[in-house]
Amino acid sequence: MSCLAPFKEMSILDRLLTPFVLLSMIIGVIVGEFAPGVREALDTAKLHSVSLPIAIGLIVMMWPILTKVQYEKLPSVLSTSRLWKHIGISIGLNWIIGPFLMLGLAWATLPDLPAYRAGVIMVGLARCIAMVAIWNDLARGDGDYCAILVVINGVMQIVLFAPYSVLFLNIIGGSHQEAVHVAYGDVAISVLIYLGIPLVAGIVTRYTVIFLTSKEFFNKRFLPIFSPLALLGLLYTIIVLFAYQGHRILHNLGPVFRVFVPQILYFIIMWTSTFFLIFYLSRREKSEGQVYGYEMAVVQAFTAASNNFELAIAVAISVYGVNSEQALAATIGPLTEVPVLLALTWVALYFRHKLHWASPAATNEEKQ
Repeated sequence: MSCLAPFKEMSILDRLLTPFVLLSMIIGVIVGEFAPGVREALDTAKLHSVSLPIAIGLIVMMWPILTKVQYEKLPSVLSTSRLWKHIGISIGLNWIIGPFLMLGLAWATLPDLPAYRAGVIMVGLARCIAMVAIWNDLARGDGDYCAILVVINGVMQIVLFAPYSVLFLNIIGGSHQEAVHVAYGDVAISVLIYLGIPLVAGIVTRYTVIFLTSKEFFNKRFLPIFSPLALLGLLYTIIVLFAYQGHRILHNLGPVFRVFVPQILYFIIMWTSTFFLIFYLSRREKSEGQVYGYEMAVVQAFTAASNNFELAIAVAISVYGVNSEQALAATIGPLTEVPVLLALTWVALYFRHKLHWASPAATNEEKQ
């Protein structure tokens, strides 16, 4: 098995994504440092405590991916025990293991920086929504199951983010600074903006194009032209985020590099442990009916490791202020997440071919 196989199976645009991401980061930092007026411009248009330019980028990024989802298959998928097993795994990883892991890493690495620590913990509480779909798509995960888990975690987020913020920051976290008060309505609006708008747009786009043309036209002609919009939205969002905080990052390098540590550890630990847990379960499966496998390992790993940074940033800004250390720490979340999880898509594609995903029993039956 050649180590170049993952590279060869990617489209030209996917292959160029890594250098494009790095270039976007550099451009954003340069703009943020040498054009300070950009930060004020980004702050003028607001959409629920987050700058409208950032919101537009995130919505555009999600729109093509949610257009690909085969919603017509969801009723049959929802009736399977396979889905409910993965829902249980995802909820356990996202709402029990993930928040406590980030809490432990934040305290272990930032014991003397309480404000930055609070921002890091807040990132750990804001579970997956947006970019997980990008990473899942790049790593060839199951798009339909990914969409279902993202929606379910979005609903869980509406219910749990507010009490979790109080529990992890005010009680367990021992914060003696300004108490965190997060309203359910604020979280619900944020989830509706970043998930509801692109979800509705995706459904409308999918069935309008199919109705006006055909499913074959939609799959073979429309999607190849429309899909790159997601990656363009990602690159645009990266430039805006780095331009927004580039100046503050360059002038707070010491704390910023320390904030990188718990977040990088978090993404790597959550992703690798989840990915290899699903691999282990796939090897223990009986030959009849696959519940786990590579595609679901990708879905679960990126769902567990990704965070809804837009919600964390919005809440940090509304509670602590736009120039607070908590908001800066929350903003560093996507700046860390993007390159780390992009690298992990390559790791996933490598292990797609390197590991034997079928159970030994299934492999023996195929040989017979």
